Amino acid sequence: MSQGVGVTGLYVRDQDEALQFYVEKLGFQVHTDARNGDYRWLTVQHPDQPSFQLGLFVPQAPMVDDATAQTLREAVAKGAMPPLVLVVDDCRAACDRMRGRGVEITSGPEERYGTVDASFRDPSGNGWKMIQAR
Repeated sequence: MSQGVGVTGLYVRDQDEALQFYVEKLGFQVHTDARNGDYRWLTVQHPDQPSFQLGLFVPQAPMVDDATAQTLREAVAKGAMPPLVLVVDDCRAACDRMRGRGVEITSGPEERYGTVDASFRDPSGNGWKMIQAR
C-alpha cells in the first residue's frame, strides 16, 4: 500500500489574494479550486513537485467555530504560524526574481549553516524560509 502526505494547508485571510500571490509571484499553479456553499477548497502546487499540494484555506466553519477562526486569523497576521520552507537552486537569484515580482524579502539572502537562506511572508503573514539546495 502506498501512502503519504498529499496536501498541507495554511490559513490565509483572503483566498483570491493568496492565489494571486502564490501563482503570480511564486510561480505555483492552481491544482483545485472547488466551492461548496461558502466553503472553498483551493490548492496550488509547485510545477516541479506535482504530487504535493499547498492548501490555501480561510479559517471558517465547518473546520472551526467563529471565535477560533478569529483567533487563527489574528495569529496568522502576526506571523505566529510555523514557517514553510521553499527549497531553491540559487537563493540569491530567487530573491532577485521575487523582488522583481513585488515580494518583500524580510531577511537575507545570507550564508549560514553551509548554505544560503532568506525569508519572506505571504500577504496573510505566513512566514517562509527559502533555502538554497546543497
